[in-house]
Order: sequence, then structure tokens, then C-alpha cells
Amino acid sequence: MTKNRPRIAEPPKGLREKLKWFGPGFLWMVSAAGSGELLFTPRVGSMYGYTLLWALIAAVTLKWFINREVGRYAVCTGKTVIDGFSKLPGPKNWALYIILVPQLFVAVTSVAGLAGSAATAMVLMLPGDIRIWTIVSVVVSAALVIWGRFKLIEKIATILAVGLAVSAVVAAVSVFPEGGKILGGLVPKTPDNIQYAEILPWLGFMLCGAAGLIWYSYWLNAKGYGVQKDAGVDPGALTEAETRKASAWIRQMTADTTLAVVGTLIITVAFLILGVELLKPKGLIPDENKVAEVLGRMLSHNWGATGFWFMVIAIFVGFWDTVLSNQDGFGRMFSGGLRLLVGSKKSPPWLTEEFLKRIVVVILVTIAPITVYLLMGEPVRLLKIAGAIEAFDIPILVGLILYLNHKHLPGALRPSRFSFACTALAGVFFAVFAVIYVMQLV
Repeated sequence: MTKNRPRIAEPPKGLREKLKWFGPGFLWMVSAAGSGELLFTPRVGSMYGYTLLWALIAAVTLKWFINREVGRYAVCTGKTVIDGFSKLPGPKNWALYIILVPQLFVAVTSVAGLAGSAATAMVLMLPGDIRIWTIVSVVVSAALVIWGRFKLIEKIATILAVGLAVSAVVAAVSVFPEGGKILGGLVPKTPDNIQYAEILPWLGFMLCGAAGLIWYSYWLNAKGYGVQKDAGVDPGALTEAETRKASAWIRQMTADTTLAVVGTLIITVAFLILGVELLKPKGLIPDENKVAEVLGRMLSHNWGATGFWFMVIAIFVGFWDTVLSNQDGFGRMFSGGLRLLVGSKKSPPWLTEEFLKRIVVVILVTIAPITVYLLMGEPVRLLKIAGAIEAFDIPILVGLILYLNHKHLPGALRPSRFSFACTALAGVFFAVFAVIYVMQLV
């Protein structure tokens, strides 16, 4: 291999070695636990029953195709999709502005809404005003992200998140509906008087939003998948042997993504069943400052006070862990985007990406969310805003990543016609719901 030849990690061989490389998909799955799965799915179940089960399955499945294309670009180039967007033809950095500007609002409103939802659990366990606990949640997680000492806490939070998922699945099995009640939801239809202000954020956050799809490319690079980060790769110059290695990494990435999607689908369907069977008969909907209290009742049905308090603790962990992931993800995305917009040649030496990340975390996902929450004080409403923007951004992301992979990758590494068509269909799916949402508003 010559000096300028791209460095591609050796693909794992054997089941045990391949299992060691799983991780980015799981992080991707956990990062969405506090919004689409934990909050909006029981809400939708309580409001509309199983009628929209088909939309849930479609959204999760179609995001598998989108995430696979994002991962394909990262694996074959050693770069993030944000790097790729900066090199698209046309006015300089136009794609970065289209992606990053809406995400400014998503970053602020999602962190504010998630922290506010976490605080609804804290006020049940400890004395104090919900606004104080919201501020504490944001500041503590930001400090952990800035100083990089949150790995142990993330491991603990992940264990509890897994415990919540297992408990939700067990509880859902215990109240599983008889007969074909749930099967009716597999037929595409919409309930009467449907409010797309509820449905679009749910679908936008399901599994992850546009931002989470972008973060996946960062996590793959950090894990060391495929072409190594900053290796200066020209995918078109790969040798036949290197192309085979890249193809092997695409298969590994596909398995990683598939595990996350299957896991998310099981957990989300479980939360839908709990919402329909336990909340809907009582007319309960997780809303604003009662999020934790209402969601806690889902496990109290089976396990009494123990189930209620386990759920309350798990709700705090789920939402707060998602705050951590969001602050880290948005910090990486915006610091990388700012470096590309400023240009490394024009920026002073001290203006490193790590320094920019700290500035972004402090201003964009700490001070701004706290300010917005204190002004609005409605976590569910804030997450609805963020989720709707995410759903609008997904079709744009789909178009950009398909163009990148088609133009920048050699034929052997490009998506097949089937994958290309299904990914394009995913963009159309979310675009249709976004258009209907706008029409209903108008």
C-alpha cells in the first residue's frame, strides 16, 4: 500500500469478532428512546388505538434504508455526511445551510422538551420546582459532555434503558390483546378526526430523526468502521481488494443497523400495546407536566407500586440519557459544520473542532434550551415542534445522501436499484405526511 493509499480497517471475521463491532446502531437506538418510543408511542396508542400500527412499522423499516445509505457513505469514505454535503456542486455550502439551519431549532426545542420530560419524573421522587430540575438536568448532562466523563453514566443509563425495554415487552405480553384486534392496525388507514400535529412528530422521531441519521455517520467513524477517519480517501481510487474490504464493512454496518431497527420495532410495538390496553381505557394521555405520572401507570397495572416507581426512574433515565446523546450529537454535528463553513485555512489554530463543540454545547444545547423552557414550560409541545421539523428534514436528507452515494462512490459500492428505490420511497413517505400536516394546519 502506498503512502497515499486509503487506510481501510480489516473487516471482522467470525461471529465473535463481528459481535464486537456492534455498537453504533445500539447507540443510535438508545438516543431515540426518550421521544418517539417512550413519549409519543403511548400517546398515539391512547388516542388512536392500533389504527396506525402500519405507519409505525413503515416508518421504522424505511428509516433502515435511509440509515444504511448514511452508513454506506461513512464506511466507504471515512467521512461524515456533513463533510459530503459541503462538497456538493452549486453555491458554496448550500446543502449545509439547508440541513443545519432547521436543526438549530430542533436542537434547542428537543433538549428543552426532553429535559422538561425528565424533570416530570424528578418532581415525583424529590422535592423542588420542575423548572429547577429541568435546569439541573440540562446543566449536568452538558458538563458531562463537555468534560467527556459521561461514559460510566451512559453505561448505567444504557443498562437501565435495557431494563425498561425488557419490562415494557414483558408487560405488553401480559396484556396482549386477544384475537385479531392488533392485526387490524396492519391495514393502511387513518382514524377519523386524526390530528397530524400528533402523528408527524411521532413518525419524525420514530427510531430517530434527521439529526440522529446524520449522527450515525459520526459514530461509525468513531468506532473505526471501514475507511479510517481523515484518511484522505478517494473512493474511486480503491483497488479491487480494498473494494472487497469496503463491501465487507457495508455488510457489517448493515447488520449493526438491522439489530437496532429490529430492537426498536419490538420496543415500540410494546409501548403501543401498553398505551392502547392500559391508558386508552382510562382516557389517560402522557401530556406536559404529567408525562412521568401517566407513563408510570403502565407498569403499575402489573406490578403495583414497585412497577410504578421503576417506570418513573426508568423514564427519568430514558429522557435524560437522550438529553446526553442529543447534546453530544448536536455538539459534534454543529462543530463539524461550523468548521466546514468557516474553512480550516481561514480559522485561527486555536479554533479547533473540540473547542467549537464546547461552545456549541454551552450556547446552543444548554443556555438556549433552558431559556426556551422557562418561557414556554411545555415539554410535549416543544418535542412536537422538534419532531415535526425532523420529519420535514428527512426527505431532504434522503435526496442528498442518494446523490452523494451515486456520484461519489464507485459502482461496486453504490446502492442497488432496489435499495435506491426503497430509500427514495422513504423520502416520499415522510414528505407525504409533512404535506398533509401543512394542509391540515392551513
